[in-house]
Amino acid sequence: MNGMKSFINSEIELEISGKTMLSGVLIDVGLDIIVIFDGTRYLYIPLLHVHQMKERALKEIESEPPETFLLFNETEPISYRKTLNHAKGQFIELFVTGNRSIHGYITSVLNDYLVFYSPVYKTIFISMQHLKWFTPYSHQLTPYTLGNKELPIVPASIPLARSFEEQLKKYEGQLVVLDLGDNPEKIGLLKNVSNNMIELIIANGQAVIWKFGHLKTVHLP
Repeated sequence: MNGMKSFINSEIELEISGKTMLSGVLIDVGLDIIVIFDGTRYLYIPLLHVHQMKERALKEIESEPPETFLLFNETEPISYRKTLNHAKGQFIELFVTGNRSIHGYITSVLNDYLVFYSPVYKTIFISMQHLKWFTPYSHQLTPYTLGNKELPIVPASIPLARSFEEQLKKYEGQLVVLDLGDNPEKIGLLKNVSNNMIELIIANGQAVIWKFGHLKTVHLP
């Protein structure tokens, strides 16, 4: 972490999981998360997903980072979990799987997953292990400019388990969508969750087994 701190206030480029390249001014280095400013927004990136970081030879960012979009500004080191808790109830964009990001609000932060309310997907359970980056929007902005009537921020109506796996077991016997349905074989009847494996019955009646550790998101269709 000390090596990374030498890049603070420098313009960097980094590679994160999924061979995704990001660049920006390094604003802060926390216990398990970093913050960069890409010229228009702050990106909060868990260190778990940072594969490489280096200073940019050619500088491109001229604008000064605004303080208004920072989730918090404290003297003590920031952390991944603390940052997620500070972001609760604020409109954010997060990136988990494929080339798609999700817009909405964090409603709860549990042991290894978070509960996210999206106007498009409704309640989504997201593995904290697979969240690659997130960025807050202005406090005055709401997703798709929806009003409170169209966008109620409500916690999940079902009791929440402490762990992602235990929460998923609550959906056994129901239709679920895994990883935003990026694969048709990740949409089906959740038959069983056990021994780090998930058994789905897909549309044609075939049983498909997925390894739980690779699961990024779960929501009901």
